[in-house]
Amino acid sequence: MKERFAICLACVLCILAACGPKKTAKQPQLTREFPSAEIPSMITEPDERMVWLTQHFWDRFTAPDSLYFCDSVTVNGVKADDLEKQVGIFATLLQQNAPAEGIRAMENMYDRMEAFQLKYPEGNLFQWLTDKVSDYLYDPNSPVRNEEMYLPLATKLSKSPLVEPVLQGRYAWEAQKCSLNRIGTKAADFKFIDTEGRKRSLYGINGQLTILIFGNPDCNACKEIQEVITGIPELSAAIDRGEIKVVDIYIDEDIDSWKAGKDSYPSAWINGYDPGHVIREDLIYNVRAIPSIYLLDADKTVVLKDASPEMLFSALGL
Repeated sequence: MKERFAICLACVLCILAACGPKKTAKQPQLTREFPSAEIPSMITEPDERMVWLTQHFWDRFTAPDSLYFCDSVTVNGVKADDLEKQVGIFATLLQQNAPAEGIRAMENMYDRMEAFQLKYPEGNLFQWLTDKVSDYLYDPNSPVRNEEMYLPLATKLSKSPLVEPVLQGRYAWEAQKCSLNRIGTKAADFKFIDTEGRKRSLYGINGQLTILIFGNPDCNACKEIQEVITGIPELSAAIDRGEIKVVDIYIDEDIDSWKAGKDSYPSAWINGYDPGHVIREDLIYNVRAIPSIYLLDADKTVVLKDASPEMLFSALGL
């Protein structure tokens, strides 16, 4: 998935570097290359090109004028492997946009693919794109996962006439969980016990920024993130000065395991465990896999949610 992400990022840069529309002959065909969106030549500002491309990424592929060949390896005329690369590019583009623009792009994509499927019920475009976009945006192992962008898709799928009732319920549940601790809202407060046995709360921790990590001392991925954070001098210095707080919380039940590994954390970090298991059992945070990283501002407003390390360091200007 990470290799695909790197390829997708390179493709995004190539697309944005391209100039005006290309003239191509329209001929009937059973299969085809993915019909990329063509940014109007009059749009020259990079940010405006990014927004336009994201908003119109799927327009030509979902155009309602014709149905192309569909089978187990071909989606509306495009080979599935090639189309998956385009999904990765789209997911990457979403990360480059402001949340409101990304949400608008997701809603546009959904509306177009639903309209296409209703017109051509024999096609496989709707189901294939639904599954693949869900994989990229909601799979906890995806480097471009983004619950904020997945939320509009899950919300629309929960009400879609193209989705079976039992699956509508699943999407409604996912939409509800994605609505927790959204970017731009105040993070839910919680109590925890720190390494000294003191009762503390998230809101009782003061810093210009708070890196909140739901992790585990035995988790290899958690250890890797710890090594990366401590290996960045300017970030480590800000943590040592108390400007940035790192709060690492253990949310599982084996407290003895956490106690055995608690000394492995950097001394400048604040570490603790959830004594009542309310974070996991009451689902006040949607922790689907660890480590799960949040970035909060001084008022505990969510800046990043379940972010990849790359997203975190980018937000911190590193």
